[in-house]
Amino acid sequence: MTVKRLIHRNAVLVEAESFEEPGGWKLDTQFVHTMGSPYLLAHGLGRPVDPARTTVTRPDAGRWVVWVRTKHWAAGPWEAPGRFQLAINGRELSHVFGAGADEWGWERGGSVDLDNARVTLSLIDLTGFDGRCDAILLTRDEAGVPDNSPEPMNAWRRRLGNIAEVRDDTAYDVVVVGGGIAGTAAALAAARTGLTVALVQDRPALGGNGSSEVRVGPAGKFPPGRYPKLGEIVREMSPEPQTNVEYPEEFYQAEAQRRRVVDAEPTLKLFMEEHVYRVETEGGRIVAVWALDTHGRLVRRLASRFFVDATGHGAIGLSAGADHVMEPGDRMGMTNLWRWRFGEKASCFPETPWALPLTEQGFPYPGDSKVGMGDWHWESGFNAHPLDDLESIRDHNLRAAFGAWNALKNRGAYADRDPCGQSHAAAELTWMAYIGGPRETLQLLGDVVVGEEDIVAKRDFPDACVPATWGIDLHYPLPLYARETPDNPFISRAHFDGRVDDSQGKWAESPKPCVLGPRRDSYDLEAGYMFPYRAFYSRNIENLFLAGRDISVTHEALGTIRVMNTLGMVGVVVGRAASSACAHDTTPRGVYEHHFDELKTLLGKPGAYRPADS
Repeated sequence: MTVKRLIHRNAVLVEAESFEEPGGWKLDTQFVHTMGSPYLLAHGLGRPVDPARTTVTRPDAGRWVVWVRTKHWAAGPWEAPGRFQLAINGRELSHVFGAGADEWGWERGGSVDLDNARVTLSLIDLTGFDGRCDAILLTRDEAGVPDNSPEPMNAWRRRLGNIAEVRDDTAYDVVVVGGGIAGTAAALAAARTGLTVALVQDRPALGGNGSSEVRVGPAGKFPPGRYPKLGEIVREMSPEPQTNVEYPEEFYQAEAQRRRVVDAEPTLKLFMEEHVYRVETEGGRIVAVWALDTHGRLVRRLASRFFVDATGHGAIGLSAGADHVMEPGDRMGMTNLWRWRFGEKASCFPETPWALPLTEQGFPYPGDSKVGMGDWHWESGFNAHPLDDLESIRDHNLRAAFGAWNALKNRGAYADRDPCGQSHAAAELTWMAYIGGPRETLQLLGDVVVGEEDIVAKRDFPDACVPATWGIDLHYPLPLYARETPDNPFISRAHFDGRVDDSQGKWAESPKPCVLGPRRDSYDLEAGYMFPYRAFYSRNIENLFLAGRDISVTHEALGTIRVMNTLGMVGVVVGRAASSACAHDTTPRGVYEHHFDELKTLLGKPGAYRPADS
């Protein structure tokens, strides 16, 4: 392993994510691809969070100009919601950050005279409403303006940030990028066949949308199908929470279980909190990926024979030049769930003039007489760009949730739903996901692109392997609640294709009206449409497998296979296919063309299968 460090003496760049003590600030890694870096977020639900602190060493004594990279995340004719200050050696700068431009950029905070070699920096949140800080620059250049490039780990940022460069000397058989249910299952399945595997996850938890950060209960059944044991790995590492609302501890328990299962594999190396930002290609193959440590300490190069894109967004395939398609509009959006409860005494909540100005006609009542939740239907971004606009989609979800809560707390909206018939004076906002749960970004294209008619006609592909037990479930804005925000609705409806009887998990004998409303989860376990292996690898990047919601399907077909347990079985197929590809020194396509009988045998093995056990 080789390590190289770069140092610059005329300026000091401090990545906010590298702070030694983050305090109450949260690490946000979702938008590196658009703004260039992880950042710290003051997500305090209206209560200022504890300060973040760190200590740095400056090169020379004297006067230093201070810059902070931030943004006014809800710009408008009101006081900025995400305001914060910077203290240097215990003294607060007079400038208030986070109230400037509505795009990421550098705000100048004035100058300071520094005599001591060690400098203490503190981020002081003023509001609790999602102030954000990317980086702090101390410079001797009075006239210069910092580089505002959104390119992740560009040369300027790496030079001034003292970032270590690590070239991993291990030649992996498989690198899996994305630690959701599908990616984790793929890594486990590959490792259990004896392959050397690297699993790269950009957050501190495994599980993706099924993690404690997002809290969507994994859905999808495990029917016998052709390969009755295909779901065993998914069941082993992803016990299903009973509910999204009342038992959040079950998500933590599931995360702990995934970690135990992953850590038990001797040939699987887990890289947590590392974000892949660059892909090296050569002659239609991926050679290596580069990952940045989300705490701002290093960048790492990982080389491998095969790669699995389990990012959900198709980020690895997109960077490698893989053929892909993005639905032009009316895509499924992203959800940020939130929870509240009735307390024992009255509590206050600040007015939120920057949030959506909602009345009780603008949103469905988020709860019952005991507990409440902004559930899956709090969703937006249907016609926004699912990558370029991802941060603004998340922020719109926050503005909608805070606007609804302001209406409940400060406007008396839905007062009749309180069991006492009074206001929500004693209600408390307890949790809101700042990590979004997206449903659709783009589809990477394989040798087969599964479409709606394939599902309805029950087309039997020769390589059919993964059974889907979810109806064709597509989301659209719910008109009833779109009147107050017609340009950017935030409440969705579920549209189930009437030709698929999703309530039983089997096909209707004749078409029926489509179902609009809550999802159903009562299935005939013998049912399920079988998705083919050829939809699980790229058709033009010859060593790229696909797992997760970026697989090769149409928008409509995504509506049935996108649930997490089903995509976990896709991961199992991909992990075992990688074993066959390595054994025969072939491509994912070559596995289908020349070794599919062997793959079928592997797919019939138990979840704990290892070749040595045969």
